Amino acid sequence: MELRVLQYFLTVAREETITKAADALHITQPTLSRQLSQLEEELGVVLFSRGKRKITLTEEGILLQQRAKEITELIEKTERELTGQ
Repeated sequence: MELRVLQYFLTVAREETITKAADALHITQPTLSRQLSQLEEELGVVLFSRGKRKITLTEEGILLQQRAKEITELIEKTERELTGQ
């Protein structure tokens, strides 16, 4: 699992659509969809419930969202500590 993909996941969870998330991330929608599918395959779980207008997180997706936030916050904290900011 890559940090970049976790950030993609968090953006999709926040935006609730892959199209809006792709725009926010400045990547193409097919690329983002592929990354999310690979993440689900890697973890062996379904992270999103895909509807016609938006996507919602499954229980597994909610857990990953919580952990991904913790991971990114820890990375940011570590970077601040190491750079003295």
